[in-house]
Amino acid sequence: MINICYCGNKGVYSQILLSALSLAKHHDGAITVYLITMDLRERDERFLPVTEEQADVLEKALQRKNSESRACLIDVSELYRGYYVKEKNGKNSFTPYAYVRLFADVLPELASAEKLIYLDADVMCLSDIAELWNTDISAYEFAAVKDAVGHIFVNPRYCNSGVLLLNMANIRKTDLLGRARKRVKTRKMFMPDQSALNFLVKKKLILPRKFNEQRAIRSDTVLKHFCQQFKWYGPFFKLYNYKQTDRENVHNVLHIHDFDDIYGQYDALYEEFGFEK
Repeated sequence: MINICYCGNKGVYSQILLSALSLAKHHDGAITVYLITMDLRERDERFLPVTEEQADVLEKALQRKNSESRACLIDVSELYRGYYVKEKNGKNSFTPYAYVRLFADVLPELASAEKLIYLDADVMCLSDIAELWNTDISAYEFAAVKDAVGHIFVNPRYCNSGVLLLNMANIRKTDLLGRARKRVKTRKMFMPDQSALNFLVKKKLILPRKFNEQRAIRSDTVLKHFCQQFKWYGPFFKLYNYKQTDRENVHNVLHIHDFDDIYGQYDALYEEFGFEK
């Protein structure tokens, strides 16, 4: 059983569903997907949780590939409110959902998990995720790929946290996530949770870029991350951030057609279950 964790609200459910469908396409074994969400509509009306109905659709879709696959919805609304009463990073370009993965070590639903793959909602799979899952991280707290920009401008070993292979047993021993939660709560940072993990980890394994491709897809790419990118146009850099849900730009600007069959599966599920996109 491969354990996968996503974090987010109702607004990124379409990304999560597409990502999970791509995982199931390439992996024949059972997958447990943990969906960590919360209701923070008092802060922003868009901060609605992933619903039980949406989680149920995801589970049904996974079980069509393997009947033992599961989707587990975890609501951390009260846990988050109780901890982050006041926080230094409350107002930035990232939503609070970026921080909830830092609670993974204290969630009862994950208490028995010794290993976990965390994926950002905008990560799509092109090969069997078991290749990442089977990576030996017994001597490390987590494994990750270098950040395409951060390893140049921040630190040569600065990693992108959109794909993390987490050794939960070691993390509980070192209290990495607990210390990261405290750092996010008390110190103003750029890319707070990602930076906290990078600066506080004691032992991390640097993975090949194929496990978190932040640029163009290559022949060996396992996971493609639709994160923010930039291109050089004359004297200026142009930033763009097309998610896998933006099919027109994925096709016409990024020239990616690797997930067209996944789009077809998604559309069929929408027609069958009528969930809110």
